[in-house]
Amino acid sequence: MSFEKYDIGPFYDEMFEAPGRPRPGSRLLAQKIESLPKGELRRRQAAAEKSLYDMGITFNVYGHEDADEKIWPFDLLPRIVDSSEWERIEKGLQQRIQALNLFIDDVYHGQKIVKDGIVPSELITSAEGFLPPCIGLNPPGGVWCHVTGTDLVRDEKGTIYVLEDNLRCPSGVSYVLANRRLMKRTFPEVFAASNVKPVDVYPTKLLDMLYSVAPSGVQNPMVVLLTPGIYNSAYFEHSFLAHETGMELVEGRDLIVEDGFVCMRTSKGLQRVDVIYRRLNDDFLDPKTLRKDSVLGVPGIMDVYRSGRVTLANAPGTGVADDKVIYAYVPKMIEYYLGEDSIIPNVPTYLCWEKKDRAYILDHLAELVVKSANESGGYGMLIGPSASAGEQAEFAEKIKAEPRNFIAQPALGLSRVPIITEDSFEGRHVDLRPFILYGKDVYVLPGGLTRVALRKGSLVVNSSQGGGSKDTWVVERPSLTPENIFQNGFQEQSQFQRSS
Repeated sequence: MSFEKYDIGPFYDEMFEAPGRPRPGSRLLAQKIESLPKGELRRRQAAAEKSLYDMGITFNVYGHEDADEKIWPFDLLPRIVDSSEWERIEKGLQQRIQALNLFIDDVYHGQKIVKDGIVPSELITSAEGFLPPCIGLNPPGGVWCHVTGTDLVRDEKGTIYVLEDNLRCPSGVSYVLANRRLMKRTFPEVFAASNVKPVDVYPTKLLDMLYSVAPSGVQNPMVVLLTPGIYNSAYFEHSFLAHETGMELVEGRDLIVEDGFVCMRTSKGLQRVDVIYRRLNDDFLDPKTLRKDSVLGVPGIMDVYRSGRVTLANAPGTGVADDKVIYAYVPKMIEYYLGEDSIIPNVPTYLCWEKKDRAYILDHLAELVVKSANESGGYGMLIGPSASAGEQAEFAEKIKAEPRNFIAQPALGLSRVPIITEDSFEGRHVDLRPFILYGKDVYVLPGGLTRVALRKGSLVVNSSQGGGSKDTWVVERPSLTPENIFQNGFQEQSQFQRSS
């Protein structure tokens, strides 16, 4: 297969800076691909898909008639980011998560940012993720958002924006690790020559972070991963991370509050638990304090958390900063708490609850993307340019009925990357979800989950809406020349054949 006829279109292309001219970090890969025998790339793609099937790398889609587990859609061509650009992204994400953490702590304590007129009080108290039972809580080290997945996009001019912050139970990092393992087997020589920053350190970094936020005085903390169970859409990830880190994978029924501590039921009796990496939404954590009908949580766990005898990561209440309306105020938070300008800007955002913005939105629905404040997965969204007049009218009524619940943004021409089709390469839109760990310091995993809209022309990258993923390479300057790569081509092909 050749890139000769690949059309980059009017969009920013992540792999090519002009037709037929790969970006510096992509040159080795492009030349290697074009050197492969006819049909070889398709064969490698099929082998990768079989590996995904054999490894059981799946996801569920809620609300679908065929809500069985689906094999994770994966495209073999990686998305490549130059290390110099990544340095700026990393600094921007570290800055953002520090400000968001300070905001959450402020919300549940003095609310100085409200008193100083930066964020309106009614937006906080009406946020779905705001939990009054968390007022006055003090998580170890003052860290609320231990694991964050922040979604980034690039527009047609090449500018990178933060699209949204995911601070409750962000998912997808297991696919980052699985994608990387597939790519190292598929293009080992190109991978090595490109000096790709590693991601396989994530399980160790995650465990180290969880140890670092254990309750004061605990020497050898017992860490568990709390899952809602096998029917959760991200259950594969829960079991994968538990296996990779050595954490015990538990459900709410495996835990009990006993003598003021959280304990795990084992064949040898109860064992104290010190840190819980919870993949359970806030509302379901404790039927005594939060949602009364929850059968997934642990009765009394919030009392233990409040006493400082267990750490919950992420801390309950972080969802207040997950709200897409609150998102619009993050640049002001950065300036307020850190005295700095945002390194990575927000997408320009209109707030439906503000009268002037709402009038503009209703007059320009055909040009905007409208989002519900607390929906995810591509749901609760109107993409104006591709919506019918009826769909626009329906959304207009929703906005008028619940203006607090919606924001609107320009329909960006998201950057694209090539994907493998039957007999050619075609461009598809992508976003990027880097993962950030916050314990004693802030660590950003280099790269992250590149999600790709596999449907032609689609801007929706979520797997539940027909999207897939790619490996993301943060690359240094290549250490081998294209000639070295070609000389090693037979060795690389043979290695892949042996491993697949």
